[in-house]
Amino acid sequence: MSPEVTAFFDEATNTISYVVRDPKGSACAVVDSVLDFDYASGRTDTRSADAIIGFVREKGYEVQWLLETHVHADHLSAAPYIQQELGGRIGIGDNIRIVQDTFGKVFNEGTEFQRDGSQFDQLFHEGDSVHIGQLRVDVLHTPGHTPACLTYVIGDAAFVGDTLFMPDFGTARCDFPGGSSETLFASIQKILALPDETRIFVGHDYKAPGRDDYAWETTVGEQKALNVHVGSGKSAEDFVKMRDARDATLAMPKLIIPSLQVNMRAGQMPPADEQGNVYLKVPVNKL
Repeated sequence: MSPEVTAFFDEATNTISYVVRDPKGSACAVVDSVLDFDYASGRTDTRSADAIIGFVREKGYEVQWLLETHVHADHLSAAPYIQQELGGRIGIGDNIRIVQDTFGKVFNEGTEFQRDGSQFDQLFHEGDSVHIGQLRVDVLHTPGHTPACLTYVIGDAAFVGDTLFMPDFGTARCDFPGGSSETLFASIQKILALPDETRIFVGHDYKAPGRDDYAWETTVGEQKALNVHVGSGKSAEDFVKMRDARDATLAMPKLIIPSLQVNMRAGQMPPADEQGNVYLKVPVNKL
């Protein structure tokens, strides 16, 4: 079955969120939503999420799932806000517990911060399947960028998060805690083993040099032939050498500090103090 996919591009974070609908009904899922955040002022805004909510309501769709491909380091998730407005269950990979343990220590969260993934409604394992209406969602564990990265294969479409970008831009970085270029290469091979005609929807786009427009849809066949990092049969050894060298030159994402604290909590802010104030921590020399 071929799902109906509607993309929502957030230029501030170069993130693409998706509404994925069962073409035989009104059931849908939202993949990788965005809560707008201005770091300089510490203020949140819901305009990106409201665009999705408005679209879903206009179409008369029913949100069944709010799917996260991983704990994002470059934008805050709007999943709880959309859930409050439209319903649905929030799901992520079961290795979220590894991410929570790692960054619970980085942010000195203490014992009150639960590291068991209980903030999410569903923790997915490799080989799990759920449904969006009559659409089957198959879960692939595709770590490397982070330990909890998933690819959701929904009919003839695969939502790969940050694991793969458009063929002219390549692949995800692997230098975050728990990342591994060797593991990422193996995960990419799982995606490339899908049928060539499988549509791939990426989580970000940055307009590769020479390309004027943003893009987010490609195919397995195009990735196998053209991806500048892994296409044309490039070896694991060459990939690891390239990826590790490239990652050593990259700066941290602008929103990594607020994003991790919020997203490891399933999009919720840290607990408020007795006066109702919410604070985010800035770890020094930890990232």
